[in-house]
Amino acid sequence: MRILTGVQPSGKLHLGNYFSVIRKLAKYQNDSDLYCFVADLHALTTFSSAKNQKDNTYDAVCDFLALGIDPDKCSFWIQSSVPEVTELAWYLSMSITVPQLQLAHSFKDKVAKGITPSAGLFFYPVLMAADILAFETDRVPVGKDQKQHLEYTRDIAERFNSQYGETFKLPDPEIDEETAIVPGTDGSKMSKSYGNTINFFDEEKKLKKSVMGIVTDSAGVDEAKDYKNNVIYQIHSLFLDESQKMELRNKFEVPGTGYGDLKKALLERILDYFSPFRAERERIAADPAYVNSVMRKGTDKARNVASKVLESVRSKVGILRG
Repeated sequence: MRILTGVQPSGKLHLGNYFSVIRKLAKYQNDSDLYCFVADLHALTTFSSAKNQKDNTYDAVCDFLALGIDPDKCSFWIQSSVPEVTELAWYLSMSITVPQLQLAHSFKDKVAKGITPSAGLFFYPVLMAADILAFETDRVPVGKDQKQHLEYTRDIAERFNSQYGETFKLPDPEIDEETAIVPGTDGSKMSKSYGNTINFFDEEKKLKKSVMGIVTDSAGVDEAKDYKNNVIYQIHSLFLDESQKMELRNKFEVPGTGYGDLKKALLERILDYFSPFRAERERIAADPAYVNSVMRKGTDKARNVASKVLESVRSKVGILRG
C-alpha cells in the first residue's frame, strides 16, 4: 500500500498539520510504502519573499525529521526537486475543465476571505493531482476540506485513462473523521492563511500568546461552559484518552474553572507533549550537511518513480524527446 502526503512550508508547523497528518506518519512508514514531501511549490500561492520561502522549506524538512520521519523507512523529498511533477501537471490540465476548477471549495473559501486569487491558486488542484498520480499512489490522507481535490485527482485520472488507455491508479482518500479538521484560535479551520494557528515549535512566549488568544464566549468562572462548541476543549481533547476527556469535560460543565486556567492547562499539555520533539529539532537544524544528504537521497527515490510514470504519459500524448 503506497501512501502519499505533503505539507506546505509556509511557516512553522501547527497543531492542525500534526493531528491531521503528521502524527500518523510513523505508523505509515512502518506499515506501508510512505511517500512524503515538503510542498514548496504549493507554498508559492502565499509567497512573501525568497528568503522566507527558503527558510520555511528548510524549517519544514527539519520539522518532519524531528517528528519522526525516517528517510530509511520512506521516501522524503522537497516537491520542486522532482521536476517531473510540474511537467505532468501540464498534461493533466487537459483532463479537467475551467468550470470544474471554479467550483473548488478551498479556492472559493480563500476568495471569500478576501484573498486575491492568482492563477497558481486556481491551478492548485491540478498540481496536487500530479503530486499524487506521479507516484502511483494508493491512498492519500486528507482533511475533509481537501477531499474534493482528491476527487478532482480521480476525475482527471479517469478521463486520461479513458482517452489514452490505462495509465494511472485511482487513489483513495483516507479521512480521520475526528481529527480531519483542527480548529484554529478563532474557531475556523486552523490554517496559516487565516493567521489562527498554534505552532508547537514556536518559542514558549510566542506559543503562550497563541494559546491565550483563543476566542471564547463570555461565560465566567462561576458558570457552566459548553465544551462541545469550545475551541479550547476541541484542541485539548486531541491529546487525551477517553478518561482524560471526561475529566476535562467536567471542568467545563461544573462551575469553578475560568477560561484563563483552561488555556494555561492546554499550554502546559502542548509544551509537555512536544518537549522531546523540540529538543530533537534543535539538534537536526544545527546540522545542514545531514539535512541536505537526507533530501538528496529522497529526491533520487522519488524521481526514479515519477520519471517512469512521466515517460509513459509522454508516449501516450505524443510528446517527442530530442
